[in-house]
Amino acid sequence: MATKPAVEEYASYYGKYVSLVPDGNIVETLTEQLNDTLAAWRAVPTDKADHRYAPGKWSTKEMMGHVIDTERIMAYRALRIARGDKTPLPGFEQDDFIANTDWSTRTIADLADEFEAVRKSNLHLFRHLTDSAWQQVGTASENPITARALAYIIAGHELYHQEILRERYLA
Repeated sequence: MATKPAVEEYASYYGKYVSLVPDGNIVETLTEQLNDTLAAWRAVPTDKADHRYAPGKWSTKEMMGHVIDTERIMAYRALRIARGDKTPLPGFEQDDFIANTDWSTRTIADLADEFEAVRKSNLHLFRHLTDSAWQQVGTASENPITARALAYIIAGHELYHQEILRERYLA
């Protein structure tokens, strides 16, 4: 069972995400989040799908795409690190990912389906990691990080954006 990582297991800028995740089994947390996020995303009204809460901010669909892309990247990092790969993994520029995908052509339902597929795939990975795999340390974005911390970052990043969805996109 993967429990909350120590602050030494991730770069300080991830602290805002990790702190949002409740204590307990991270696989159970990610499983519960799946249903909550799908319900929230599928309830987004059509007229809010391309909404931007301020000039220069991402649209609702772009924010959803960002959550999906970030989960993929963090899970890839977790896989490599859990398997003992010590190759330093590069960072990524989130705005480039948004700029190079036309999220406006997608439907909310399609984005929810993609999120579901990505999360279910990651849950299969995480359910079968050993205690030692969770504690493996690698390097990502020039900082040490554990596989366990990456799972918590995935969960916290999602919680962070769910709050933004409620407060800024749907308000």
